[in-house]
Amino acid sequence: MAPVALLSVSDKSGLVPLAEALHRTHGYQLLSSGGTAKVLEQAGLPVTRVSEHTGAPEILGGRVKTLHPRVHGGILAKRGDASHQADLEQQNIAPIDVVVVNLYPFRETIARPDVTWDQAIENIDIGGPAMVRAAAKNHADVAVLTSPDQYDRLLTAMAESGGSVPSELRRQLALEAFQHTASYDTAISRWMADQTAAEDSPWLEAVPLRQTLRYGENPHQKARWFSHPKQGWGGAIQLQGKELSTNNLLDLEAALATVREFGYGADGSAPALQPAAVVVKHTNPCGVAIGASIPAALTRALDADRVSAFGGIIAINGVVEATAARELTSLFLECVVAPGFTPEAREVLAAKANLRLLELAPQAIDLAGPDHVRSILGGLLVQDLDDQAITPADWTVASQRPPTPQEKQDLEFAWRLVRHVRSNAIVVAKDGQSLGVGAGQMNRVGSARIALEAAGDKAQGAVLASDGFFPFDDTVRLAASHGITAVIHPGGSMRDSDSIKACDELGLAMQLTGRRHFLH
Repeated sequence: MAPVALLSVSDKSGLVPLAEALHRTHGYQLLSSGGTAKVLEQAGLPVTRVSEHTGAPEILGGRVKTLHPRVHGGILAKRGDASHQADLEQQNIAPIDVVVVNLYPFRETIARPDVTWDQAIENIDIGGPAMVRAAAKNHADVAVLTSPDQYDRLLTAMAESGGSVPSELRRQLALEAFQHTASYDTAISRWMADQTAAEDSPWLEAVPLRQTLRYGENPHQKARWFSHPKQGWGGAIQLQGKELSTNNLLDLEAALATVREFGYGADGSAPALQPAAVVVKHTNPCGVAIGASIPAALTRALDADRVSAFGGIIAINGVVEATAARELTSLFLECVVAPGFTPEAREVLAAKANLRLLELAPQAIDLAGPDHVRSILGGLLVQDLDDQAITPADWTVASQRPPTPQEKQDLEFAWRLVRHVRSNAIVVAKDGQSLGVGAGQMNRVGSARIALEAAGDKAQGAVLASDGFFPFDDTVRLAASHGITAVIHPGGSMRDSDSIKACDELGLAMQLTGRRHFLH
């Protein structure tokens, strides 16, 4: 009896060459249904329709096609079990040796902004997962394929083994099949939970492996990167450079989040703010600036702290051209991410062969979703991203002196930046450029000292932003002693009046945002 291959796929890519090889090279009979059968028939291949094989027509508009004992008996029967073989003979059921199934495009359907509940529900596959799981369970005798990416692997193995499918490959394909159906069910569960606002639902996520990383936070730590294709960093294209490490990705994430405060797009105008560049070290921005052009913003960001920029990670919110590329080659850097690089820039940057260049389209960021997921021992923390719009119109002036128009611009810039600095966070800024950053200290005045000392004489006439309120007036007084003229913070301390009084005494302007931005 000739071996049988059952093919029923939503994604038809690679289908015909696979079926031709199975039939013409390895002598398989082809069993199929619906659109898959039609494609094979049009290619001139002999196909037995599932409805002919089972003697039962497709019903319920195609909802029931393969849910039949002649299909599942053929898949699940153990070849070495005498009772199973007797059942097959008694019921005249042919064994099925290869199952090729990929599922209704549920993820693609729900990705459409105008999708309805009914449309999504109709794209939940029932018979497909049943066949995949049956074949994977019986992988001792059956090979199951769930993706066109697996077709060449199967045919190569069959060619090398005289037409059979090696047991090691069948086991690996079974694992991939169960991962495939688990991911599919997870996508359905997540979507239904979102649609019904079921906040008490378990956190379910199935994320495929993108790559094994160079190493983790330290060379002795192994690390892997899991990411959905085309979503967030899963949509990034590495154009050149060494393999990425865990620290590279964490720093890239911090740099990207910061530069997006000023817009991110192919032309730097989505949303339409200003060209910006961000330099990050150890997940904290050490140089941030806006400018009239990408090269100008980049130079100003580097000039903010060229000592700390050495070995840094840079994010740029517009296309990198040759002028900016030459600036990037002026010092040692680990990574650069931008929405695009011109051919001329690529040529310039090729001189830095180890420099990692990542191209990340705005569309990939949009697809990433609103969840911020972090791990703790044995569990996950899931919160909304802290990316709410900055709304200066909602801020209040607490001091007697209101900020000048220039101070208002500087305060907004500093506030956009400070929420991307690890708490306790202090930023000193002026004219769209960071001058000093204090991060991660155990008390706020400690962070202020670091930021003000980094700014040096440039602090004269600059502004200071704090991610949390001032519990005492010490930070305000320290800022004034370095020439700071305006401060911004959330407010809300029981002793706000102490800091407000100090501002009035020293002639500083103070704005309150009413919203804190701790980052741990």
